[in-house]
Amino acid sequence: MRKIDQKTVNAMRVLSADAIQKAKSGHPGMPLGASPIVFSLYAYHLNFNPNNPKMPNRDRFILSAGHGSMLLYSINHLFGYDIKMSDIKNFRQLDSITPGHPEYRQTPGVEATTGPLGAGVSMAVGMAMAEAHLASIFNKENYKVIDNYTYVLVGDGCLMEGVSNEALSLAGTLKLNKLIVLYDSNNITIEGSTSLAFMEDVNKKLEAFGFYVQEVEDGNDIDAINKAIENAKNQKEKPSFIKINTKIGFGCKAKEGTSKCHGEPLGEDNVCDLRKNLGWEYDPFVIPDDVYENCAQFLENKIKKQEEYKKLKEEYFVKFPEMKALWEEYFNPDYAKLVEDKDLALFEDKPNATRTSSGEILSKLKDKVKNLFGGSADLAPSNKTEMKGLGDFSADNYKGQNIHFGVREIAMAGIANGLALYGGLKVFVSTFFVFSDYLKPMARLSALMQLPVTYIFTHDSIGVGEDGPTHEPVEHIAMFRSMPNFVTFRPADFKETLAAWKYILTHQKTPVALILSRQNLPQLKNTGDNALKGAYIVEKETKKEPDLILIATGSELNLAVRAREELLKENIDARVVSMPSMELFEEQTEEYKESVLPSNNKKRLIIEALSKFGWGRYMGFEGKSITMDTFGKSAPGDILFKEFGFTVENVVKTAHELL
Repeated sequence: MRKIDQKTVNAMRVLSADAIQKAKSGHPGMPLGASPIVFSLYAYHLNFNPNNPKMPNRDRFILSAGHGSMLLYSINHLFGYDIKMSDIKNFRQLDSITPGHPEYRQTPGVEATTGPLGAGVSMAVGMAMAEAHLASIFNKENYKVIDNYTYVLVGDGCLMEGVSNEALSLAGTLKLNKLIVLYDSNNITIEGSTSLAFMEDVNKKLEAFGFYVQEVEDGNDIDAINKAIENAKNQKEKPSFIKINTKIGFGCKAKEGTSKCHGEPLGEDNVCDLRKNLGWEYDPFVIPDDVYENCAQFLENKIKKQEEYKKLKEEYFVKFPEMKALWEEYFNPDYAKLVEDKDLALFEDKPNATRTSSGEILSKLKDKVKNLFGGSADLAPSNKTEMKGLGDFSADNYKGQNIHFGVREIAMAGIANGLALYGGLKVFVSTFFVFSDYLKPMARLSALMQLPVTYIFTHDSIGVGEDGPTHEPVEHIAMFRSMPNFVTFRPADFKETLAAWKYILTHQKTPVALILSRQNLPQLKNTGDNALKGAYIVEKETKKEPDLILIATGSELNLAVRAREELLKENIDARVVSMPSMELFEEQTEEYKESVLPSNNKKRLIIEALSKFGWGRYMGFEGKSITMDTFGKSAPGDILFKEFGFTVENVVKTAHELL
């Protein structure tokens, strides 16, 4: 090990400890223990360029144990990313680019938002899948234009989380040999020793998952770490897992090896002792020139590699002009032009489930959107998400575009985030709406990172029927509607479903939940692209002012339309408003919102076979609702709709009560 490398590692350690101490908040233990791992990776293996952080062929590094964020900020600062010392000093402060956990889009060199333990593992698997798929599409002999490794640093907590096990199991099945997992094994969590709750043989488990497993006994041995990473890079058939034994809080004698240095600053005296123990002679936030120079020397080769890659790619486009056009379709797509494609709008005017309508639209899109990539958590036949003729993504066929995630909902959503982060792919995933409970934390990360992941949720209400309350989502839509930067869309028929897909194609920073029926629904006369406004009038009153307003979504819109006809027979004039997306309605002008829901009309009836929660702002104090405020039951769907009052008769009765 070179002395200057050891000095650079110690610079990372002390800089991290100083920043955490200044903030009086943070997690110093992991940066002190794992700095040699990350330095070894950055200096001797990772292909990157801080002057061009988004270079397409860069290796990806994800800090899954995101609480150790200062480790990432320190190394990125030393290696020339646009993270100044003033930013380091501003760690965890308002509007700084060095937040408490790494945030995608906020900090140069951060590939993913991490913090929820295990999430980074699943995103790394997604990135490795994206690399394998895109390489199979674009690479030619002697022209590897897609060719990178994905590294992820995990801790004990990450490997306890179920999402990691789901994702790593799939990675082994898919033989993602360019995925390398670095395990910072320090045997400590917040409560104390991992032995309190974690006694499994991790190496044997990863071998069972299908990984090539190595162990480095001394986490301070940079040479051993380098050798292990090099061995992993040479693997051609398996993903790699490297267990590296470290000591949490290394160098802080009063706290190292204990939980006391996991999640709180070391304390001023202990930071001073850390300096002495490491032989660090410099003041807080002072890094000597030779450390910066050491990192800069490593960068020279990395930047040279990037220049070589640029030349390779230029030659590739000259030799294969058809691939240049395809590259643009993948990496700079013009989805907006598809919105006016008349072929998409063709449908058979007969009752149909919106899941089937979505499936028909997807079957057309697969021929027009070359980079569609997605699948289901073992429910594709029910979700109607299989893209026929495009093959299955597997260890034997990375060109396949249908992903079989298995029964792994949370990993599926985390992997989808990784696929979207990698770039070049239009990503969707699917499951029954009730199982969205499993994946919500990863969907939340989609929203936080502004990733256009499409979530196709079918079997959207008590219409599921005989499967009973365990499979009948009631409260789930309220959960998704409450999430910032997340669009829910519950369409009533084919035309509204198509409007949802148009939104999906034209918006690149918003995840969408497409919430679809299992049961057949009629095609309605006045639905259409106005659904893109979130809410619109589908049946207008005959008088100057309506007597009341019926507001419905999805399968209940038809119910509202039929009830209006019955009310008219009694000379009660109702307006019917479809509201497939509250979020899109709230984006409209106040003038438009007033035109749909005039504030002077307080007589409003909400009709939705889901929870009433969240409808208050539209219902008001004088309104009423026909909604689901209990769990469902097991019976045929049409029986359940009657049982819970979703009938024309009950809508008419409730309208009378309202008036």
